[in-house]
Amino acid sequence: MKRTHYLPVLALGLLTLGGCANTDTYSGDVYSGSQAKTGQRVTYGTIVSVRPVQIQGGDQNSGVLGGLGGAVIGGLLGNQIGGGSGRTIATAAGAIGGSVAGKKVEDTANKTDAWELEVRRDTGDSVIVVQKADRNWQAGQRVRLIGSGANMSVAPY
Repeated sequence: MKRTHYLPVLALGLLTLGGCANTDTYSGDVYSGSQAKTGQRVTYGTIVSVRPVQIQGGDQNSGVLGGLGGAVIGGLLGNQIGGGSGRTIATAAGAIGGSVAGKKVEDTANKTDAWELEVRRDTGDSVIVVQKADRNWQAGQRVRLIGSGANMSVAPY
């Protein structure tokens, strides 16, 4: 009986795609399509503190691709063990273990290093903005705060 080996390769490829999430959307240098050609509010301030954090990317379907890909790979690997009912049990156990491992891999791949920036505005109030760690920030640095509410980014002044 000839076994096909393209299924593990396909499943591994799907699992790998989970790590291809676009993290540039967390950068202060990237605008969404809805922000383009719209007026943005600008205020000025001074960074009070900088703390390294991580952004966990994903949405309500987070982990699905990794979980499914891991289940397929685990099931295929488990299916290579034993025979009869032992093979069935090994296939099921491999699928369950692969699903858990695949979700963990995807969750880890979807983390982005970021900065939590506390900025004291010139008006006296403070605001905290979390954005991708794609530039070095220092306490005491003057900055521009662009946008408001949920759509705010910090840029050099």
